[in-house]
Amino acid sequence: MTTSRNRRGLAGALAALVVVEVVFAVAYGISIGWGWRQLVDNFVVTNGLMGLTFGLCGAVIAWHRPANPIGWLFLADGIGHATTPFADALAHVVHGQLAQQVLVTISLAAWPWSIGLFLPLALLLFPDGRLLSPRWRWAAIGIIATAPLFVLEMAGEGAPVSPGLPRGLLTIRSYDSLQPLWTATEVRNIVAILIALVCLAIRYRRADETGRRQLLWLLLASVIALLFVTPWAFVAGTPILVLLAIPLIPISVAVAIVRYQLLDIRLVVSRALTWALLSLVAIGIYAALVAILDSLIASQVGRSAAVTVVVALVIAPVLPRLQQLVDRALYGDRNDPARVASRVGEQLSAGLPGVVAAIRSGLRLPYVGLVIDGVVTASGAAGPPVVRLELSYGGEVVGVLEVGVRSGESGLSAADRSVLGLVGVPLAAAVHATRLSAELQASREKLVSAREEERRRLRRDLHDGLGPTLTGVAFSADAAANLIRTDTPRAVELLARLRADTRAAITDVRRLVDDLRPPALDELGLIGALQQRADQLTFRADGSAIRVSVATDGLPTLPAALEVAAYRIATEALTNVVRHSRATSAVLTLHCATDLVIEVADDGPPTDDWHPGVGLQAMQERAAELGGAFQAGPTATGGLVKAQFPLVATGEVR
Repeated sequence: MTTSRNRRGLAGALAALVVVEVVFAVAYGISIGWGWRQLVDNFVVTNGLMGLTFGLCGAVIAWHRPANPIGWLFLADGIGHATTPFADALAHVVHGQLAQQVLVTISLAAWPWSIGLFLPLALLLFPDGRLLSPRWRWAAIGIIATAPLFVLEMAGEGAPVSPGLPRGLLTIRSYDSLQPLWTATEVRNIVAILIALVCLAIRYRRADETGRRQLLWLLLASVIALLFVTPWAFVAGTPILVLLAIPLIPISVAVAIVRYQLLDIRLVVSRALTWALLSLVAIGIYAALVAILDSLIASQVGRSAAVTVVVALVIAPVLPRLQQLVDRALYGDRNDPARVASRVGEQLSAGLPGVVAAIRSGLRLPYVGLVIDGVVTASGAAGPPVVRLELSYGGEVVGVLEVGVRSGESGLSAADRSVLGLVGVPLAAAVHATRLSAELQASREKLVSAREEERRRLRRDLHDGLGPTLTGVAFSADAAANLIRTDTPRAVELLARLRADTRAAITDVRRLVDDLRPPALDELGLIGALQQRADQLTFRADGSAIRVSVATDGLPTLPAALEVAAYRIATEALTNVVRHSRATSAVLTLHCATDLVIEVADDGPPTDDWHPGVGLQAMQERAAELGGAFQAGPTATGGLVKAQFPLVATGEVR
């Protein structure tokens, strides 16, 4: 804690030093009558502003991230820029040629350290303050080792920044003869910046979403600075004020490290790239037209006016196209929802993974996931923040679309939501169809399993029950035939046993047949079979009477499976009334319109909620097998069991 406090104190002190130096230089210039032009020409404005921005931004970074060396490098950069106008102004104040020469030397040698050493190193370490890998150590060593060359180039000429001062102490008399060395030094500066930019590009490719947002801030500042500084380096007469674009770099780095989620950086980068490309196009067209018109149009006609008009006419229709290209690179086809919907539609037949991938690529999203019943179908790497959008079909939520937010954005824009809303409709339908297909397959598998279980049960009953009985019948018949002449009484006894075994076998056969389909349904029909069963349940086991009635207005011809389900549910419900309730009457009602509805109501006293047992679960499963609904429980007037089945087709009333 003490170390961190000391570091913050040091950062504040260094920032204060930068401010004091800049204020002194500006105050001195104003005091001797310098106007805006003199302050600009003597680099007081540019060096002062760069010193303040690098120094203050470095102090902010060092204050919040004291372990990150970038803040300290920016503080050193700011001191270098601020010291140049400060030492130059101080040289005018002090007396003595030697003192003035020392200050001029400091003034000339201070700012090259900022450009040649501190800035490239900071970019090389951005954003976490560490090198990309140990192999990049040699790049850092090379930048540090060759930085004095640039200082020597700037200080070796010896000419002071402002007039009226002696030459610096590092003046090289054969300065002009070393021009190849100075050219190599300039190339070295470009190479140092390029190495840092290559490192940033590699970091961007490897970074997660947070790292990419940070790097996009620096990209924006670099594009703007490059746009302004390039003409100053190569076009004579370019105003020196274009150097004021350089302070955008420390500002962007400070925001990227401390508050990278401050703005929608993607939108800002999109606009900056568009105007940068447009400006480059305009500069190129202007230069080409100047060269052409120089030989075709006389100077008195007004060459520059003609060129300006032509350039304006050429680039006017280019801007929307450039903006469209840049937006498509950053945002995909979100401004063309029909195109995204078409892509999604093409992938519907290929399956949900293809649809998810089409949405992600169409909108340039880092992550898109589709959650269906807890199963995630994803494309890309998920990282916060993730926006969840529900997919609804027929008023029911069938899935959730998870969308990762782009680098530099805090949420989805209205355009993104509009496109996702458009593609969400067919996607929800596809999810619903997929779920129906899965449910259908599961239903088929369940039917096959149930059929095999029924076959296994029949085989077991035949093998373990009816089989031994019939085998015993055969043995008894053979034995009786052998004893009929020699031991008649014994043969008669065997025949009596044979009669009993045969009846038992008949009973087993009837039981098996009843389990498959109650015979009463074929003999009496559904209503008659239920009436027969109701008549059999008019007395309880203790001998008390209960009135059971069947009410119906006639039923159409029902499918065999539906008849069996209705019979089983109704008889089970009536049996439960007789066994478990204290009702004096029960009414079984069947009526049919679009659905077959079965109700068993009794007048038993109110009870607590029913706890599902084997009987209730069996009734519920029978209803579910045929797509029906089932409910059971107490009411104010007694118990109620209700089952409702959809009718696929109707027939004659029976």
